[in-house]
Amino acid sequence: MTIAIRERTAAIDLVHFMVHNIVVNRVNIHDAKTNLSRYLAELTPGKTLVLCNRNQPVAELRSLRKPGVRTPRIGAARGEFVVPDAFFEPLPDEILRALSGE
Repeated sequence: MTIAIRERTAAIDLVHFMVHNIVVNRVNIHDAKTNLSRYLAELTPGKTLVLCNRNQPVAELRSLRKPGVRTPRIGAARGEFVVPDAFFEPLPDEILRALSGE
């Protein structure tokens, strides 16, 4: 039982180590003050910049910018499906009544 708890704790410690030392950019406060504009320009949505005081994390900076929205390409699916002629016919009266709330 204690071996299982130790293994689980070791796995959590590994995840904690990876999240805070590999994925996240860490910067000392002095360096952040000197190069703040550069760090903010490099900060992309979803990324975090951790500010450290003597290599101890004290704050996190995250981008408020949202990821860019791709505009759809018109005609990208041309030839992949066929729209039946019934699509352009008027809807039956019973469906129109149901949609209007009658």
